[in-house]
Amino acid sequence: MARQTKAYLALIFICITWGTTYLAIRVGVLHYPAFLFAGIRQTIAGTILMIIALLINKKKDITRKNVLRQMLIGFLMITMGNGFVTWGEKYVTSGIAALICSMMPIFAVIFSLTSSKRDHFNALIGGGLILGVLGVGLIFKDSLSDFTNTSYLKGIVATLIATSSWALGSLTNKKNTHPTNSMFNSGMQLFFGGTFLLIGSPVVDTYKGLQIWQPDALLALLYLIVFGSVLAYTAYMFALSKLPVGIATIYAYINPLVAVILGYLILSEPLTIYTVFAFITIMFGVFMVNKGYRKQHRSEQKKSADKSITVLETADPN
Repeated sequence: MARQTKAYLALIFICITWGTTYLAIRVGVLHYPAFLFAGIRQTIAGTILMIIALLINKKKDITRKNVLRQMLIGFLMITMGNGFVTWGEKYVTSGIAALICSMMPIFAVIFSLTSSKRDHFNALIGGGLILGVLGVGLIFKDSLSDFTNTSYLKGIVATLIATSSWALGSLTNKKNTHPTNSMFNSGMQLFFGGTFLLIGSPVVDTYKGLQIWQPDALLALLYLIVFGSVLAYTAYMFALSKLPVGIATIYAYINPLVAVILGYLILSEPLTIYTVFAFITIMFGVFMVNKGYRKQHRSEQKKSADKSITVLETADPN
């Protein structure tokens, strides 16, 4: 199977799996402190992933430069990204958190445009991103009155910070195109990100009334470790290495739909007709972003090919 096809299959897996993790996180933070819950999840998942990586491929890059790099990515994506989403879900529903995170491709494109001369907007990408935001706005429509709640606003701000940090971490990770052992690197990111969360937990969390034995929360933690971190994070890093950032991050448009539906079915969170309209709008947005990136890269490949032909013709002494 072609690597490009595998990358798209990995992306589909991410779209579904990470949509379910918002529900699992919501269940977890109803019983446990957010940073503690996320930190335990990620350090265990990172340890498991590093062990599996070494069993498959014993090569590893533990130079100071690479370790510091993985620590930075882990801090951006796991500590700030996953940690702040987890903390935010103490104050907002799983569906709302997922909706805010659906803005991540927008942050990724903005960061990419400001840091790379190759990437640029075209009409399809711009139109797709606008449709994506409009789709999110449709689902948000019934929650506007909650913006007067201070705790609700804290949850939104935390999730926005998480979303932008995840996007920045994704771009930072993508710059390393030739890793020695990408799976081991992913494990280090999870482990370091989780460790920073555990260090920050006593400052951010409150342990008052904490009860360790909570069957629902422990089951959610197990699911998040295996599916949300070990499997999905590995799939995301693979998709990110093979696909343009704008395509690899479109899972953020699908996740809210999965999260909202599961939140409605399991936690009785709101689900209205606007969800249907939002789904249609978001799907068109995803299609346009995908097509826009394909068009952009085909154009770049054609220019590169034409340039190569010109160079060859110029260099030919005959």
